[in-house]
This record gives sequence, C-alpha cells and structure tokens, in this order.
Amino acid sequence: MSSSIYAHRSLQPTGPPAQSQQQARLNESFDVIRQEFDGLSQEYSLLRNQRDDYESKVSSQVNELNIIRQSLYDLENQHSKIRQQYEEEIGRLRQELIAVRQNAAGIPPTLGVNVGPGASGVATPTANSALPYNDPFYGRRGDPMDRDRDRDRDRDRERDRERERVAERERLERERDRERERERDRERDRDRDRERDMREPKRIKTDRIKTDRPEPFSPSMGPAGPGPSTSKMPPGGPGLPPPPSTTTPFTAAQDGPPDVTGAMVPISANGGFPDDLDPHNVPPELKKEGTDWFAVFNPKVKRSLDVNLVHTLLHESVVCCVRFSADGKYLATGCNRTAQIYDTKTGAKTCVLKDDSAPKTGDLYIRSVCFSPDGKYLATGAEDKQIRIWDIAKRRIRNVFDGHQQEIYSLDFSFDGRLIVSGSGDKTARIWDMTDGSSKVLAIHEPEAVDSGVTSVAMSPDGRLVAAGSLDTIVRLWDVATGQLVERLKGHKDSVYSVAFTPDGKGLVSGSLDKTLKYWDVRAAVQNAGKREGMPPGAVVKKEGDKASACTMNFTGHKDYVLSVAVSHDGQWVVSGSKDRGVQFWDARSATVQLMLQGHKNSVISIDLSPAASLLATGSGDWAARIWSYNTV
Repeated sequence: MSSSIYAHRSLQPTGPPAQSQQQARLNESFDVIRQEFDGLSQEYSLLRNQRDDYESKVSSQVNELNIIRQSLYDLENQHSKIRQQYEEEIGRLRQELIAVRQNAAGIPPTLGVNVGPGASGVATPTANSALPYNDPFYGRRGDPMDRDRDRDRDRDRERDRERERVAERERLERERDRERERERDRERDRDRDRERDMREPKRIKTDRIKTDRPEPFSPSMGPAGPGPSTSKMPPGGPGLPPPPSTTTPFTAAQDGPPDVTGAMVPISANGGFPDDLDPHNVPPELKKEGTDWFAVFNPKVKRSLDVNLVHTLLHESVVCCVRFSADGKYLATGCNRTAQIYDTKTGAKTCVLKDDSAPKTGDLYIRSVCFSPDGKYLATGAEDKQIRIWDIAKRRIRNVFDGHQQEIYSLDFSFDGRLIVSGSGDKTARIWDMTDGSSKVLAIHEPEAVDSGVTSVAMSPDGRLVAAGSLDTIVRLWDVATGQLVERLKGHKDSVYSVAFTPDGKGLVSGSLDKTLKYWDVRAAVQNAGKREGMPPGAVVKKEGDKASACTMNFTGHKDYVLSVAVSHDGQWVVSGSKDRGVQFWDARSATVQLMLQGHKNSVISIDLSPAASLLATGSGDWAARIWSYNTV
C-alpha cells in the first residue's frame, strides 16, 4: 500500500511551481495595465497639446479682435475729427459768404448777423436788420413768418447739402481704402515675383549684349509685364535668347495691363485699334471678361470671333515653350529641367519627361518642344546644346542629337516625320535625319561682329524650305534638299524671334523685337528652291530676273517685343504673343486686328495654334500655360 502511494507521488502538485505560475500571470496583468496606462498617458499628452493649441489660437483670435476693435475705435475718432474739421471749415466759409453778401448790399460786416461759437453757422437777421427785400438769401423782409420759413428751408437745404458732402467724402475715403488695398496686393505680387526671380536666376551670354541700340523701355512703348524678370533675363524670361542689346529690369511702376493701339496694317490699308481706346473702360459690347482675363474687340471691324479660357496649367518655373500634337489632343510644355504633356480636353497632366542623367546643379531650361507627326515622339531642345528625342509611351530617351555649340532655341518636324530642323545660338540651323541621326548644317556666313544666332526655325508644309529668324534682323530661307541658302528677307529693324509658315506654304509670318510682325509672300522662294547646286557657301540661289519674296503686310500694334507668332490651321488668323503680356488675333485676309487677349501676368513667351482644332496655347513668364478656345461668331 505504501509503495503504491509513493509510486504516484510524482503526479501530485507541489507548492513552488503553483506560485511561479501565479507570479507570471500577475506580471502579465501588470504589463497589460502598464501598456494601457502608457497609451492613456500618450493620449492625454496629445489632448493636452491640442488643448494648448486651441487655447493659443483662441488667444490669438481674441488679440486680433481686440486689434480690430481698437482699429475701429481709432477710425471712428479719426472720422469724428475729420467731421469736426469739415464742419468748422463749412462754418468759416459761411461766414465769408455772409460777409461778401453784406458788402454787396452795403451793410456793415457786424450789422444784423449773429455768428459765433456754438452758432449753427447760418446768418440770422436781428431786430436791427436792414436787408434789402430782393435778397434771395433771406426772402421777403415784410413778413416775419415768411422769413422764418425761408430760414428753416435754407437750413434744411444746407443740411442736405452737408449730408451729401459728408457722404461724398466717405465714398472717397472708401475708394482710397480700396486703392490702398489694391496697392498692397500689387506690392505682394511684386514681392512674390522678386522671390521667384531670386529662385530662378537666368544666365545669358554677356557677349551678345554689345550694341548701342536705344533703351528698349520708353514711355512710348507702354508698360512692361511684371514677374520674374531682371536685367539678367532675356525678354519674357529664360524661354528665349537674349536680344543683342542691354535690357532693363521691370519696375513696380510698370505694373498693369498695357494700352492697346495699332493693328495689322497691309501696305495699302489701316484697320487697327483707335489710339484713344482704353481697354479698361470700353463699352460692354467690346469687351469680354473672365475671372482673371479679358478680351477687347476692335470697334472698327465687325466682331467675328469669340474666345474663352479652357484650362490654366500651373508650372514650377517659367514656361518657355508650348506645342500641340498634330491631332490637337495633347499639348507639350517646356520649363526648367522637365517637359510636360497635357490632355487638351481634360487639362490633366499625362506625362512628365525628365533626363535624370543630366547635371543636377544649375538651370536646364527646355527651350523648345515638338511632337512628331504620328504623336509617338517628343523632341526637346535645351540649354545643354542637346536635342533629345523621347519615346512618349516608354517615357525614355530614344535618341540624342549632339552637334550644336550653343543653346537650342527652336525645333520643327517635317510633315512626314523623317526630318527635324533645329535652330541654335551658334549661328546655325541643322536638319537631322531621324533614322540615322546624321545632320546637314545650314550655316550663316556673316562678319564675326554680327550676332546672327538663330532664334526660331520652321519647315514649310511641303518640306522644301526651312525658314530661320535670327538676332541680326534677317529671315533666311534654305533649300532642304541641297542645304543652299535661297533668300534673305530683310525688313525688320530688330531681332527676329519667331517665324511660322502659312498652311498653304505660300506665306511666312515673322515676329520681331521691333514690336511688329511681317507677312512675306514666299512663292518665289519656293520656285527658286533646287535650281542650282554647288553654289558657294552663303550665296543666294537665284537667277537674274527671278522674282524676290516680298513683304506684303506689316502688323503693328504691340507695345513691346513680339516673342511668338502662329497661323491657324485654316489660314484665317495670325496670332502673336508679346512681352506686353497681350495676345492679338489678326485677320489674315482683311489685315485688321480682331481682338486683344490679356490673361497672363508676365510676358507671353510662346504661343501655338492647334493644327486640328480651334485652340490656342500660351506659355508665360508667370509660371503658367493656358489653353484657350476661339470660335467664329
């Protein structure tokens, strides 16, 4: 029996193990309690911080209300003082008026007038008054009741006039307050623009700024646009080459939209805006306004266009260039380091193209963008002298064309997409073969002292001609097949910043820093293309008796540099963007300006018209691009 008990002794619980299990459970409970306590402590700390924040906000709002209340008290006191001064001035003027009337009536100055401190300021005849019967101020002398009625009526009339003067003075005070508020808003905008300018310093080559051209900013030119622009920045921002002259920084006094004068003037007609037309005070039927834009229509011609803002596309730097795809469904823009592609219907950004292998320091502005005709590729030209061909679907670089010695300012594809032409500050244009990357150099042979950097290039619709605008004021036409210079178009008085062919290829429009555009009939140049090969460099391919291309229309009306031009897909409209912050629509057939569009706060650096729809794109130094629609009415 005892052995059986001892045999099962190991199955019975012992004291120490039971105590250790209880201790472990207690420790676990304490850990849970501690964790809950820590969580509650953190929550309490968070709530206490929130309470302190709320108390701080309430205190600041109370202080602000006290400040506002004190300001109101101060304004009331000031208003009372002004009112008292005004009443004292009215009383003094009344005394002078009474004295003048008494002198005119032959009455001594102190006779019959009771005026003194506390008096109402209205002359009161005394018992010894000897005023004439015909004095209109007092009425008839014979009836005391009539005199009292006349005095009461005069007092009421004077009180009414005084109330009107007080109301007018208060209205003027309110107007001055609004003007001061507007001035503060403008000052804030200028401060913000100066901050942008500090963030976006633009380097330009000082060796291009050596001519003695007159000061470009003069009262006759109208105000220049505000924004991130300094003496180190080319007209309108870093999207364009610097002119061959010294520029002047914008000043605060130059703020505000420019006046609108002038028009596109053919050699034989004049159909511009009236010189005295104020865009801010035109009749409602001549103006259309949005929230932050307006359009002014030419009163001299029948209104045949309507314009609307479709999208505003904000960027992180100056928008140097804008370009539609061939089908009009997409818009490409170029700014510092990146090119963007937007859906023109929705305004959504569909693609951002950035070369991560480029140097990370300094600026790298994309000066030009251009879609291939099939929409598969986007060409970008930048400050680093390289042309990058992007595969849009894969968002990567397909080709890099390297050969230019200075910045690339302009790109254009041929109609079949096989060739692409580029213009650079190195005084050359180049035609690149998209298949093998080979290039044909279109050199400008001018004296070394002449800066003939190429600012803009365009290929004719039939692919036979390349047009190039240059800093030396000349537009040049080259034969694509031979690379020979066909013609020099001379007429502008300053650098040519933009060129565009008409859709039929028979005309060319150029825009210049001389604030004008010109229309050139280039049918003769098309006929001269390909006539001779083996000509010496720089020689013009033209036989004796050949007709020369002629300037048939001058577009005058912009107040500042014309920076970009475009022709609509139907050839009906010529559109120009300027440093005066305005965009003008010109009727290409009647040679008159149709409307002036104002919507940017800085230079309109680049514009483009959709090849497939009635859409206008604008890029500006105010860090925004905009898409507009225009329709015939």
